Amino acid sequence: MEFKGYDKNFNIEGKTAIITGGASGIGRAIASLYAEKGSNVAILDVKDYVMDEARKIDPQRAIGIQCDIMDNQSIDHAIDEVKNRFGNIDILVNSAGVVLLDDAENLADDAWQTTLDLNLTASFKMCQKAGKVMMEQGQGGKIINMASQAALIALDNHVAYSASKAGIISITKSLAYEWAQFNINVNAISPTVILTELGKKAWSGEKGEKAKKEIPLGRFGYPEEVAAIAVFLASDATDLITGENIVIDGGNTIK
Repeated sequence: MEFKGYDKNFNIEGKTAIITGGASGIGRAIASLYAEKGSNVAILDVKDYVMDEARKIDPQRAIGIQCDIMDNQSIDHAIDEVKNRFGNIDILVNSAGVVLLDDAENLADDAWQTTLDLNLTASFKMCQKAGKVMMEQGQGGKIINMASQAALIALDNHVAYSASKAGIISITKSLAYEWAQFNINVNAISPTVILTELGKKAWSGEKGEKAKKEIPLGRFGYPEEVAAIAVFLASDATDLITGENIVIDGGNTIK
């Protein structure tokens, strides 16, 4: 596809985005900014308050769909609902995930499997199903997968989480290579600790202060900072960027 310039305001007006895990945390911040930038937003989340959160974001542009992305029928139903409401799918953000931590020698089988099922397999299924719609539409698309700095460096008690996020980076590259012919850009974002409500609780006190000392810029991140990169990657300013992993970690992985 030839370069045709881009909207220098990085607007995504008129596009339709699906955001998994969009009822809270990073996913909600992305959904909110996407709506502000003019996108139709479909928030997929297993939480029963997802529809309320969508209305709070934008009662006209945002819809909430209760969806279990580990269930194929639930995904198919959600995809159909998005198409029926908005007519097309232009952007997919895979933000849903789980963090189950333990020492490698003590990690339970179900914790390992749940982590891989939700963080990796379900994200791939969403890519697969949304990607097929993008191909059928014939207008390209943008897929953004949430990885983590844990995919790039060793962290205590993170063996399952790190494996799942390293897998995300791998499938991002594979899909970017295979789907470039359809003008579908596939990229990943790898944040450091992000101060969502859960992040604040998990990294408060001495544990958090110790971790911040390992970060050259000396602080954790905020959901809005991840959302800004997600808008950039969804915009036509990034039509020549695919298969990349953008790290937002204050320099933690450059050491």
